[in-house]
Amino acid sequence: MRPLQISAETAQKLAESLQVPIEQIMHMPQHILLAKLAELEKKEKKDE
Repeated sequence: MRPLQISAETAQKLAESLQVPIEQIMHMPQHILLAKLAELEKKEKKDE
């Protein structure tokens, strides 16, 4: 599996928001990353 095609800055922001190591972000399958981002967005909207 090849690493995600995202910039280093994007990977850092994702790692911070998802609270996981940056290495895990880079090697996470794209469909799992998208699911986690959707989950994070739902949580943020709920908090507002």
